[in-house]
Amino acid sequence: MLKITIPAREADDLWDEENQVFIPVPAQKEQILCLEHSLVSLSKWESKWCKAFFSKREKTYEETIDYIRCMTITPNVNPDVYYNISDENIAEISKYIEAPMTATVFSEDTTRKNNRETITSELIYYWMIESKIPFECQKWHINRLLTLIRVCNIKNAPPKKRSRSEIMRQQAALNAARRKKLNTKG
Repeated sequence: MLKITIPAREADDLWDEENQVFIPVPAQKEQILCLEHSLVSLSKWESKWCKAFFSKREKTYEETIDYIRCMTITPNVNPDVYYNISDENIAEISKYIEAPMTATVFSEDTTRKNNRETITSELIYYWMIESKIPFECQKWHINRLLTLIRVCNIKNAPPKKRSRSEIMRQQAALNAARRKKLNTKG
């Protein structure tokens, strides 16, 4: 969970270019928001915008602010608070979203195929069901959940087939070890 502080704002007037009038903006107190980057927030955002969160396209300012709304677990937040989010707040939120939230690391397999499948919340739910991951995990940080899914896939994968030369090398090493242990030549 990430806690961010939205700074207070004094009452002000904004200029509406289109209508050529001033719009009064009320003052606002400092607000603390608790945020969770989880499958639940991802699902909320995708259901509103009808597009994949994990796409290569950059999100608009409005989409970004709305995702922060979807991440918010603080109850009864004034909707106007989100328009006071500073650039520092957005940088802090981005850092939190990109954090791995796990100590697990993978050695990258260079032979691994590049999957071009679009990742959506429904696909992630499917992966959870396939891996028998309980639904309580949908509230985890999404990067941690994706790491768990990847670990399940690795652990459940059939053993990698070895080449004939690898099998021969292993057999030769075992035979050499036995000869040395038993002190024999053949």
